[in-house]
Amino acid sequence: MPRPVWSGTISFGLVAIPVKLYSAVNSRSIAFNQLDDRTMERIRLRKVSASTGEEVPPEHIIKGYEITDGNYVVVDMDELEPLLPVATKTIDLEEFVDLDEIDPVFYNASYLLAPDKLAKPYALLARAMEDGGKVAIGRFVMRTKQYLAAIRAVEGHLVMSTMVFADEVVDPASIPGVDGVEDEVVTEREMTMAISLVESMSGPFEPEKYHDNYREEVLSLIERKAQGLGFEAVETTAPSTNVVDLMAALEASVSAAKAARERHPAGGPEALAEPRAKGASKMRSVPASGEGDADDGVEEAAAPAPKRRARKSA
Repeated sequence: MPRPVWSGTISFGLVAIPVKLYSAVNSRSIAFNQLDDRTMERIRLRKVSASTGEEVPPEHIIKGYEITDGNYVVVDMDELEPLLPVATKTIDLEEFVDLDEIDPVFYNASYLLAPDKLAKPYALLARAMEDGGKVAIGRFVMRTKQYLAAIRAVEGHLVMSTMVFADEVVDPASIPGVDGVEDEVVTEREMTMAISLVESMSGPFEPEKYHDNYREEVLSLIERKAQGLGFEAVETTAPSTNVVDLMAALEASVSAAKAARERHPAGGPEALAEPRAKGASKMRSVPASGEGDADDGVEEAAAPAPKRRARKSA
């Protein structure tokens, strides 16, 4: 059963709504441990001096901020203590804005807000926000860190996303090659074909159709190796990224997208991804000894492990 990572109240005006905060995302990343191949023992990381290589005891580790190369300003925890935000256990709502006013680049981690003891004020806020199409912007403190947050109503419940601050967002003009793109000249015919391609590939967003293919193939690899089977990687040729004729590429893409939809009446993302799947990386399993042929145990493993149905994110 999920456990709350924070509990407190949503505060706006004179209204206080008790809530509990749950993570809205369960990371499915695969973690590997580093091992010594001679003993198969875990490798542990140690904190050592950069100059002597000797391990530094915890009582001699302090915090320093580098101001110039090799020069640090030492800051003691007693000096930081008065500066830490006060853990008030409240999410203080400051204003309500329209959802389309928030650039998704500002969103960070996602959480589910659940009512704690009192459900009626929670339901009232959720319905009022959903009817008005508004998102609440507020601040709260969790684990001595202050967060900016956006709370939105989704089908009667509240979802909160922590946000980055404005000075943390990278200015696109600072990225080489981005500045001046808006002045690039495109012909009307190119624009028409590009719009046609976008329309031919458009459809409703259904998140359960998308899977982490790499993670599923890695899990399949681990499962097969645990059963004593080895793998042979089948070499594939990466698709060419050298576009010589933009119009020819657009026209070919539109034709391929339309043909894929004709073959798959449902017209989902898997239909459009079919041409790419043909060139996707494939692996086949062989006995660990490397012996045998197709008649004595070679099993094709082009398909990933059975896919788990992903939970719709809020």
